[in-house]
Amino acid sequence: MSRRPGNPTRRFAGGGSLGGLFHPKSRPTPLLPTVLLILGAVLVIGYFYRGSGTSGSSALSRLEGEFTCTSEVHQAIPYLKKAYGDSMRKVLHVGPDTCSVVSKLLKEEETEAWGIEPYDVEDVDVNCKNLIRRGIVRVADIKFPLPYRPKSFALVIVSDAVDYLSPRYLNKTIPELARVSADGLVIVTGYPGHSRAKVAELSKFGRPAKMRSSSWWARFFVQTSLQENDAAIKKFEQAAASDGYKSRCQIFHVKSFH
Repeated sequence: MSRRPGNPTRRFAGGGSLGGLFHPKSRPTPLLPTVLLILGAVLVIGYFYRGSGTSGSSALSRLEGEFTCTSEVHQAIPYLKKAYGDSMRKVLHVGPDTCSVVSKLLKEEETEAWGIEPYDVEDVDVNCKNLIRRGIVRVADIKFPLPYRPKSFALVIVSDAVDYLSPRYLNKTIPELARVSADGLVIVTGYPGHSRAKVAELSKFGRPAKMRSSSWWARFFVQTSLQENDAAIKKFEQAAASDGYKSRCQIFHVKSFH
């Protein structure tokens, strides 16, 4: 059935003329509020795109009320460089949206970077597909042993991914990440009470995010024979404090297995 055309006399009170649109006794047109609403949405999106040098995906995430610790890694890179020095020249990042972190690291001077994407990559952009094609980023389930030799990388950074792992798999995955690092493992994870995954995302991550307290992580490190890197912690905190930086995620610095 064809759609009936709208009655022009209902749209414009002045006998169909544009002048009736602004007539004081005319009925308000539904078109004007719609245009204003769209214009306002465009301005808001544009504001978030410009702010803080964030990418489009990060800006849209903030609009939707989301926040990821992977985006926090972008902010922490300058302070990690001061804490780890030459160890930042060969880095493996593990976590969702790893392509964005790897791309940023590759722009740093004398830096080699690789990534592991633990989840679905159907909706990634062209740049990410190119990194995967070149073997710089791998898609792999981190619940199983990583395809790398011991100490393959100077530093390993993991963000967000551990929040979606049960303790059963954390007991295997975290020591495995420490195994492939030579100078340290950096764990970037959410604070308790910070909700992360939406219902629609559960099919991707497999389970809701579980944010664990710093005391929980301290016990976990003891149970898995891992030691926190006090020297790296001190350097990182000093560098961050001097610049007024405060992370919105928990950042743990762990020694590699020797």
